[in-house]
Amino acid sequence: MKKIIYGESNFQKIKINNDYLYIDKTDYIEKLEKINESFLIFLRPRRFGKSLFLSTLQYYYDENSKNEVEQLFADTYIGKNPTPLKNSFRILFFEFSGINIDSGIDGGIDGVYSGFKDNIQMAISRYFNNYGYEQYVADLKNIESPLGLIKYFFSVAKDDKIYLLIDEYDQFANAILAYNMKDFLEIVGKGGFVRSFYEVLKSATQTGVVQKMFITGVTPITLDSLSSGFNIVSNISNDEAFNALAGFTQEEVHCSLENSIFEKCTTIDKNELLSKIQKWYNGYLFNVQANERIYNATLVNYFLSKYDYNRCKMPTKMLDSNVASDYKAIMKLFNIGDSEQNYKILEELIENNEVTGIIKDRYDLNQEFTKDDFITLLYSMGFITIKDEITGGLYNFKIPNYVIKILYFNYFAVEVQRRNNFKLKDSFSDIVTKLLLGDEEPFKTQLNEVIKTLSNRDHYGFTEKHFQVITLSLLSFAEFYFIDSQPELDNKYPDILLIGRDEKVPNNYMFELKWMKSSDNYETVKEKGLEQIEGYMKLDKVKSIPKLRSFLLIGSKDGVEFLEV
Repeated sequence: MKKIIYGESNFQKIKINNDYLYIDKTDYIEKLEKINESFLIFLRPRRFGKSLFLSTLQYYYDENSKNEVEQLFADTYIGKNPTPLKNSFRILFFEFSGINIDSGIDGGIDGVYSGFKDNIQMAISRYFNNYGYEQYVADLKNIESPLGLIKYFFSVAKDDKIYLLIDEYDQFANAILAYNMKDFLEIVGKGGFVRSFYEVLKSATQTGVVQKMFITGVTPITLDSLSSGFNIVSNISNDEAFNALAGFTQEEVHCSLENSIFEKCTTIDKNELLSKIQKWYNGYLFNVQANERIYNATLVNYFLSKYDYNRCKMPTKMLDSNVASDYKAIMKLFNIGDSEQNYKILEELIENNEVTGIIKDRYDLNQEFTKDDFITLLYSMGFITIKDEITGGLYNFKIPNYVIKILYFNYFAVEVQRRNNFKLKDSFSDIVTKLLLGDEEPFKTQLNEVIKTLSNRDHYGFTEKHFQVITLSLLSFAEFYFIDSQPELDNKYPDILLIGRDEKVPNNYMFELKWMKSSDNYETVKEKGLEQIEGYMKLDKVKSIPKLRSFLLIGSKDGVEFLEV
């Protein structure tokens, strides 16, 4: 079985011995050449495989790759259908994902400035060494600014034909934005060191030195802040033709499984496994006319790399902790602008499973950050995706998959704790771990405290839906369970099902939630809830769940009563 590409984005390393399971995206090279644009930007959420595609462009177009291009691309689409521009350029490659963001935050703008300058110096030094300008490398150490470095570079390489590649152009700037809007505007605004850098790149396109450009990133915020100085790029992120440029289609996921898990584990239920992967990692749509939703490629490869091929069992953790940390760091952007307005949008999304808005093509961060600005930010980062179009440009958005849904609930629980200054005796993870082992008391205690506090602070308007969201948020830390919120079971809907991810989980749970207003009769509410649970218990899909414990939770401004059925 071939190696799984996880955490590897160097095309040459992947293809040199042809021992990696590679999903061929090289037909997009031909598509990119055919469009009438030379300077492109392509935005996708983190972990979609953008860096690997940039590396693919690098080795295809680099004049230094002529001797190995046939071997590297032999079994790919573009290898069999080469384009006229193959090996036609010198490659200047900036990888801004390599900037140390944490040191930048601690050191303010000075830390980011230093990282930005060092990154540019390394890229130029690599270029000089690759294309016969070694005598100029030593001079770079004496140039003190990013602007000075890039100006010096173009004075040396003024007669070259350059294909400029930039990976994660916005990562470090977005990190600054999450902490301090003033600092962000200073570095990308007029006279800022980032803005000045891109102005020089624009000049290089006008002189013909930079002939082609491909930029990747996550959000359009930084680019839009630079727009007056760098308005040359065409944004193809939402074009139908490039919906699947990054990420995996259903066919590509199936191909990956056929050449890995299905090859080794011939007796497993293929459809069941596909269904689980789809639930966890699929769901993204970047153009409403596109005919297929896209999987997060890195998370699919994580699954394939962590699958237990000896026992033919799924990984214990379906989400890599490194990826989870990555997304949680991005969640700091939720505080941009009016954090209360943003919180209400998140609350609406969690309560209703969708939100309505438009995708903005630019921001003006000197003006009020609107609801649609925040929705566009969530969409760009992959926290929501297009569900359907209501009318021209107005969309319904939804949470794309189970990974993102759990991250939302985790964030919501922590945010509720922070906003209301709750003191936890145990961590959220410890609370649900005890629930796993059959001890529901810590969960009862914590849920009771949260509901009493919130319902009394906002008793007017607090509904059963709020009760359900808070309960789900606390349960979302149960990594050993699949959580279904109102799953459809023969047209009947238990509020929450917690189903163990393997047979070792000692208890599965079903929760039916009822919210009692002051005008309601307790016995009537209780009787209705118990009757519903009894109805669920008769369903074949529920009867097949082993070790199931069922609870009726009756919530009110006085707290929560747990009744085990």
